[in-house]
Amino acid sequence: MTTHQELPPYLTIAAELRQRITDGALRPGDKVPSTRQLTKEYGVAMATATKALAALRQEGLVRSQPGSGTVVAGAAPGPGAAGPTAAGPTAAGPATPGPIPTGPTATGSAVAGGEPRPARDGGPGLSRQRIVRAAITVADAEGLAAVTMRRLATELGSAPMALYRHMANREDLLDLMADQVLGDYPMPDAGLTGWRPRLEALALRQWEIFRRHPWLSGTISLTRPTPLPNALRHGEWVVAALDDCPLDPGSKLYVHILMFAFVRGMAVNLDMQATDRRGDQLTDEEWMAAQEGRLDETFASGEYPAFAAVLSQLDENGFDYDLDRLFAFALERTLDGLALFIERAGS
Repeated sequence: MTTHQELPPYLTIAAELRQRITDGALRPGDKVPSTRQLTKEYGVAMATATKALAALRQEGLVRSQPGSGTVVAGAAPGPGAAGPTAAGPTAAGPATPGPIPTGPTATGSAVAGGEPRPARDGGPGLSRQRIVRAAITVADAEGLAAVTMRRLATELGSAPMALYRHMANREDLLDLMADQVLGDYPMPDAGLTGWRPRLEALALRQWEIFRRHPWLSGTISLTRPTPLPNALRHGEWVVAALDDCPLDPGSKLYVHILMFAFVRGMAVNLDMQATDRRGDQLTDEEWMAAQEGRLDETFASGEYPAFAAVLSQLDENGFDYDLDRLFAFALERTLDGLALFIERAGS
């Protein structure tokens, strides 16, 4: 290990990691040692390790990647890179779906009430397709609040009122955006059999979509649903998967709503996570590291003995809190519950 005694500790760590990247020991997309790993390797405080990673991020050498922590920059994550790879195959279901395209697919349907999706947006003139794609790009980068007609007009080089020739209002635009991204991703393998593998595959696919477009959770209402063609394809998949189950029609519809509500409810946290990261530029791991002292004081107070007892039983790696792992865990428990429900309905 190269020493940099003339530098502050955080710069020494940053220099070591920078050298690993330069030498190719850490390649684009590789996961960088976490703050916890750095504290063990260099014998420094969490705050110092966090500062070292922040310095590399400011240089553009590393970037935050949802579900992976901090990774080496230089290669854009693939469309399936942010998906729940930790979920893996289960005894009752398929493995995590393969790569997902981020652009239009040959099999995707047209957006609700719109024109078919071309292979690429061409021509200088406005079209509903160009507006929707521009809105998705803005939302992916800056969140749903940044999507305004004025902002899109600026991006497209047009007058704001010109956009209203293609859609009624912003609510109409949000519906079109939601239907577009749902249609950009293929449905799971049609050859899957059994209600559980089929529901699991669709839930994993939906999680990947929400992972890629966190803002999507803020566009789809469960109390005032809009009949979007591609959203209905997802519902059709669930209802068809339950065809041979001994459930009454109302129960089948509730299972359909339950499964989407579960995925969407989890995905709300993805949107909050993206908003927080845009604000403070910290990974979740770095933020938690900064709270460690406060948490230690809280649980040492004696007011939360059950929490303190569980935490004291963790090994040296601590508790690896990760949204992908939480999603995989919760999905399996949800499907376990449905299995019991369906079994009892048939008895």
